[in-house]
Amino acid sequence: MASYFDEHDCEPLRDGEQPDHLLHMARLLLDSGLAAEWDLEYGRVFGDGKVPPASKKVVEELPTRIVTPSEAAEEKKCPVCIGLFDEEDEVKELPCGHRFHSPCILPWLQKVNSCPLCRHELPTDDPDYENFKKQKARAKQREFELDNLHNSMFG
Repeated sequence: MASYFDEHDCEPLRDGEQPDHLLHMARLLLDSGLAAEWDLEYGRVFGDGKVPPASKKVVEELPTRIVTPSEAAEEKKCPVCIGLFDEEDEVKELPCGHRFHSPCILPWLQKVNSCPLCRHELPTDDPDYENFKKQKARAKQREFELDNLHNSMFG
């Protein structure tokens, strides 16, 4: 039977040496799956619901429309407040195509950078988060390419 140190590929502490408790906690969280995706370069956790708000410029540039009589007749509802879109209501349309009453969606986007229905992400003003999204997309693309390569060789 292997020793604890062999099993965990580590060395016992030397005399007077103190354990790195933060490192142990981080490893425990990552190994247990309790931690969200960890951005090692910046040492920040993303993907745990604590994402930055949508970019102020992007929010300001969202198309604003006034509900027409024919649209009001369709009796569609705002997904946030579940109220009908009435004639002359001001609505904002997100890039994903979902529409919301302006007073309903604007406070949401001041806290979160995604559509409350489909989770389509809008750009943020946080360069670290934007870099994290790029790294995540690259990793996903690499995984897709590796799967394709594997399937072409063994499929």
